[in-house]
Amino acid sequence: MKIGLFGGSFDPVHRAHLALANSCREQAQLDRVWFVPTAHQPFKPGGPFASNADRLAMLEIALAECMNCEICTHEIERGGMSYTIDTLTHLKDTHPESEWFLLLGADSLADFPFWRRPADICRLATPLVVNRAGEPAPNFGHLSEIVSPSRLAEIESLEVKMPPLAISSTSIREAIAQGKEWQSQVPETVAEYIREHGLYLGEAGA
Repeated sequence: MKIGLFGGSFDPVHRAHLALANSCREQAQLDRVWFVPTAHQPFKPGGPFASNADRLAMLEIALAECMNCEICTHEIERGGMSYTIDTLTHLKDTHPESEWFLLLGADSLADFPFWRRPADICRLATPLVVNRAGEPAPNFGHLSEIVSPSRLAEIESLEVKMPPLAISSTSIREAIAQGKEWQSQVPETVAEYIREHGLYLGEAGA
């Protein structure tokens, strides 16, 4: 089974997250996409704004609209800092029959060499790098010191195209805190959950 891993805070999950997952699933012919909400991300030391329970609840609601998508709660259950290599090692051990892919935005590609054990990540999973229309194209040169030329060519050949969607969790939190329009950027059911639970009011930080 070909499984794509999509890690992030999902704080909150929004329409661009869903579009990215669907684009990767369709173009790379994945059987499933697993959303992996982080406990604490190394590049976001401030941690999530919403609780783990709220982030998981919003994901569950949102993925009702996402075909062949599900949630992997391993990083939240493990707690502490969330490192992709630890998650991949665990999943390889528990699902040895599966082929793993890692969903990456072009912006994450620049940081990738500074992740923990990036070469081992590329050995355990194949990066699926997403090229969002209207944004700078991915610079695969960031991987040139990490993987072999043949592996780099394979990763480049799998580049995923995605329509333009200028949405981010940060901008949604800022809009909520400032009383601006934000509802159209998330699934309607997620918007209802945010309103009912009073999330992100006064929490516009990055």
